[in-house]
Amino acid sequence: MKTVFVEVQKCVGCRHCEIACAVEHSREKALLSFLNDDPQSQPRIKVGAGIDFMTFPNRCRHCDPAPCLQICPTGAIYKDNEFGSVLVREERCISCGMCAMACPFSAITFQKTRTQNRSVSYKCDDCIDLRRNDLRKKDPKTIDSNKEEKQPACVKACKTGALVFGEINATIHKARRDDALDITGYMKGKQSFKMPENIKMFKGIMEKIACLGPMPSSR
Repeated sequence: MKTVFVEVQKCVGCRHCEIACAVEHSREKALLSFLNDDPQSQPRIKVGAGIDFMTFPNRCRHCDPAPCLQICPTGAIYKDNEFGSVLVREERCISCGMCAMACPFSAITFQKTRTQNRSVSYKCDDCIDLRRNDLRKKDPKTIDSNKEEKQPACVKACKTGALVFGEINATIHKARRDDALDITGYMKGKQSFKMPENIKMFKGIMEKIACLGPMPSSR
């Protein structure tokens, strides 16, 4: 299964991911026209603030097993067989709020959608329509097995690499390998990961602001 992972140390809070998500789920999928949607498309990924004003993108993790799926009384939340993503059947949602209470990441909200004239469970869908349409356009006889499929809108919009799209096991393996190299490099007095200077400067400024006094999201 492929999904989106977050490298929180690279997030600068630009919110490009939020805009891209809202546009991708709008009627025309265009930046200018989505502002006129009724109801207006809302992002399914949210950028929040943590310690020292450091920002992080929060989205559905598409858990397995998924607490929201297990607790939903109407079967509105289900796991897609093709991609493994946890999705919502909006027509079955009764807006009871059980899924939002069960979600450990606070990734579920309630919004009016184009198909339902009422507030229903609203969460990240891994841009499944975008990925499925891309897959169906390809000829199985000519598909290069090494060619990457289309990425979710938030990943494509992220310019710092804070959002990474990939297979779960492969991405976890890489993260553990990188951590091991970081520890080994630290013990040898070397720095294996070098943060870009502009991001380093931005985070340094945020840390200094947080040191000014007790403010929201500060120590």
